[in-house]
Amino acid sequence: MGGDYGPQVTIPAALACIDQIPELRVLLVGNIDAIRVELDKLGKQESTKLQIVYASQVVEMDDKPSVALRYKKDSSMRVAARLVKEGNAQAFVSAGNTGALMAISRYVFKTHPNIDRPAIITSIPTVKGHCNMLDLGANVDCSAKQLFQFAVMGSIISRELDDIERPRVGLLNIGEEEIKGNDQVKQANELLRNNLAINYIGYIEGDAIYSGDVDVVVCDGFVGNIALKTSEGLAKMFTSNLKEEVARSWYTKLLGLVSLPVLKRLRKRMNPSEYNGASLIGLKHIAVKSHGNADAISFATAIKLAIEEVRKNIPKLIGEGMTDPSIRLEMDKI
Repeated sequence: MGGDYGPQVTIPAALACIDQIPELRVLLVGNIDAIRVELDKLGKQESTKLQIVYASQVVEMDDKPSVALRYKKDSSMRVAARLVKEGNAQAFVSAGNTGALMAISRYVFKTHPNIDRPAIITSIPTVKGHCNMLDLGANVDCSAKQLFQFAVMGSIISRELDDIERPRVGLLNIGEEEIKGNDQVKQANELLRNNLAINYIGYIEGDAIYSGDVDVVVCDGFVGNIALKTSEGLAKMFTSNLKEEVARSWYTKLLGLVSLPVLKRLRKRMNPSEYNGASLIGLKHIAVKSHGNADAISFATAIKLAIEEVRKNIPKLIGEGMTDPSIRLEMDKI
């Protein structure tokens, strides 16, 4: 029910995934009438693969997390989380209120032992493919211990979902020199540098996020969210300026037509739809956050991310990873 478009996007995306993935079963949680209206438009109805689960409330985009948690116990978010917790589903995906999603997921699912706080992680395109970046807004102020935990979880995600045996982990900082950074970042640097279980390459600056020379970028949620939103704004500005320049004259229009195949390939490489879906990791179950303004193709990408995490059993692997003797030893020193 969430996001900018609600069922108009989430339901076509779910149907597309069902068509592509034979073993998939989807539970559509929310207002039954609104869901059925959209299904009727698409000529679809409930089946063994597609079922509607009623929820009497909806978390609005401007609801405070505390309001969603305390006063909307029958919201579509809360019901979806409960379905996963009770074993009726294996993951849930939402395009709704991020703060509420994090609060509800943390309350219903709980975190693994040895994890202080869950983090938000997503894939970001680079010149050589993509990297994984966390935290992207769940925790605006993090301790060195929490940054260390993010590095461990990010390594597991990169190893399992990207098939990288020894993911390269970088700590986002205002410079590569040892003397730079705040106390938390410096302390996290020491923890990571002394742990052989993590392939830590040291500090990286913002421009290195897109270099392809690092597989996992670690930062607190305040820095990560600003970096992500700045990148999105830059991409929009670049696209807008490019269209404006191409349309400037008949000559530039001709050049644009000639270079159209190149532009199409570039657009495909940088297509936001291919990177939609941010995982809430550190929890005992799977929750994936879609961008609020995602279209059906983008939302389907988020669903497929959740499916992949189910197949790989990511929560179990993260729980086991945090009990690794070398990891435990390092955290016990903090």
